[in-house]
Amino acid sequence: MKGVTPCRNFLLILRKVGRYGIETMNAQGTVHKYGDNVDTDVIIPARYLNTTDHAELAAHCMEDIDTDFVKKVQKGDIMVGENNFGCGSSREHAPIAIKASGISCVVASSFARIFYRNAINIGLPIMECPEAAKKIKAGDKVSVNFDTGEIVNNTTGEKFTSEPFPEFIKEIINAEGLINYVKNKM
Repeated sequence: MKGVTPCRNFLLILRKVGRYGIETMNAQGTVHKYGDNVDTDVIIPARYLNTTDHAELAAHCMEDIDTDFVKKVQKGDIMVGENNFGCGSSREHAPIAIKASGISCVVASSFARIFYRNAINIGLPIMECPEAAKKIKAGDKVSVNFDTGEIVNNTTGEKFTSEPFPEFIKEIINAEGLINYVKNKM
């Protein structure tokens, strides 16, 4: 497809059941951009791990790397990182803090394996797309279509794509996480 740069792997398809059945959900927002090796300790510093309150975690999300993040982030915004996003500890607090802050999707060149799994487990859509992660800049307006995997930089007009996840992962995201998915299956 002309003008579309294919990306490898990972698209989370997010759906909600609306009044008239299943409705596609897309992400659209302003980009908050970070570099390589953003670890879980800067996503949510260890000094805040004594709480499980999602709003409290969101209030401190990214504060050690971007002190203004919580002041700037709007519901629906998109976080973009480069290589090895979410490295470090295995804490689920990191993707919870990101999701609770209002971020609708994380796009990165690559994710640390445990962060990748934790994000799915809590229902945070993540996409691995090196070309998009490299070319999208902080402050750009970006749209993500979770059904097609298309990422559009509305600021520049550039388009990227990623492959969808298997059906069972789509179902986990649709359920808002693994715990709800299991409850729904019982």
